[in-house]
Formats: sequence, C-alpha cells, structure tokens
Amino acid sequence: MANDVDTVAYEVRDNIAWVRFNRPDKRNAMSPTLNRTMMQVLDELEFREDVGVLVLTGEGSAWTAGMDLKEYFRESEGEGLKGVRRSQRESYGWWRRLRWYQKPTIAMVNGWCFGGGYGPLFACDLAFAANESKFGLSEINWGILPGGGATKVAVELLPFRKAMYHAMLGEPIDGKTAADWGLVNESLPLADLEARVTEVAKKLLEKNPVALKATKDAVRRVGVMTYDDAEDYLVRAQEAANSYDPEGRKEGIRQFIDEKSYKPGLGAYDKSRN
Repeated sequence: MANDVDTVAYEVRDNIAWVRFNRPDKRNAMSPTLNRTMMQVLDELEFREDVGVLVLTGEGSAWTAGMDLKEYFRESEGEGLKGVRRSQRESYGWWRRLRWYQKPTIAMVNGWCFGGGYGPLFACDLAFAANESKFGLSEINWGILPGGGATKVAVELLPFRKAMYHAMLGEPIDGKTAADWGLVNESLPLADLEARVTEVAKKLLEKNPVALKATKDAVRRVGVMTYDDAEDYLVRAQEAANSYDPEGRKEGIRQFIDEKSYKPGLGAYDKSRN
C-alpha cells in the first residue's frame, strides 16, 4: 500500500519499505515541512514487523537537490536565530536518526544528489546510484562552505585530495565517478537500479536482524576508536547482541557445525528456524 504524506511518499512491499522524497517539481529539495514529515515516516516504519529493510529514493528525476534555499534559509531566517536553529534540528535530526536506524538502510540515488543531500546519503548504510545521477557540493559557487555535515561526509567517504577537489571546485560528478571515488557502493544504468537494490535488500532480509543492527553500529563507531578501544567495544557489543537474541547465534552455529546445512562464507543460516 502506498502512502503520500505531504512531501514524503512510502510503501511497504515484501518486507522492504520504499521511502521517497516527494517534491519532484523542486528536484526533491528538502524543506522544513519535508524534514518534519520524514521524521514522522521514519518513526512509523522503524519497528514495524513487516519492515526489514528501508530504501530511500526520490520521486522523478532527482534523489534530492539538497536544501530548499528559499524555504530553508529565507523563511527560517525571517524568524531570526530561533527559526534557523529549529530548521537545523529538524533536518540534522532525521539524518542522525537514519544513521542509527534499527533496520538496514539503502540509498537508491536515482538522480541529483547535491549539498545537503550528502547528510542522508551518508546516513544510509549502503548506497547505489544510477550512472546518470549527478553528485555535487555546489556551495562554493554561491559563496558558502558545504555545511550541514556535507564537508564531513566528503572527508569520511573520499580520499583527501578528491574531497578537497570536490568541495573547492563545486563541479558535479556522475554516478560512475561517485562509485570510483567511494561515495556509493555501486553505479549502474538507471533502468537496472531498482532491481539491483531489491536484490541487495533481499539478501539483507536473510540475515539475523539483531546481528545486522550490531554490525552496522559497530562499523560506524570503531572508525574513531583506537584499536584497543574498538576491540573492547566489539566484545561488549557482541555480548549485548547475544543478550537480545540468545538463540540466534546458537542456531547459526548448530546449522553450521552439526547439520552442515550452510557455509557462512557463502550465505546466511536459516533464521526462520530460531
């Protein structure tokens, strides 16, 4: 069933939630209304039993062109610092929520991804793009720096020289280049994009959901830790995961060692038998 809620549309099919930026006439630019609505949609879907993976994509020819300059800056600034801070909380808040989401998340970049769009791009665990898509930090072209975390995203995902070039020149790159640089996992023709994302989502649905949540959090956390701190964190994270799902690990080991019914290097155990 499809749902259109203001500036966001979503539907759940076969345990995959397809969430779409839904302002195609504005290249899906993120307005304060869209940001508030997106948080509501994330709340609605996060713990639904019929949702195992969330895909974030865009309606029309864009993923998102970033912040709606008129609504985000002009109208917010009209309220002074109060309005600016509220708009920041609303946008950064749902990106942060998405970064630590309960379910695995995939960015399906079907078109333009500019500026502020790098926030939700980085927030998603995986990212796949159309060859025809365009990525850019164009802020330098109108006299500001890439804010809203966009500069941090570039440094996190790109080698230093490419991050510096990307931010200083303001030139767009296509999906293939974005994949080569590391902004996304893969790039492929737009006509094949949804099928590939569906394939990946179905593979994620086969995995143990508690282990997936622990794993995606761990990958984000350990990057800023020393090796010793990361080692200790991962021990505690595994213990915590086992406490939430004590039978999952046992069943996986039983199927591997006793039944020899699967090989961990080639696929997941049958979690329906937990």
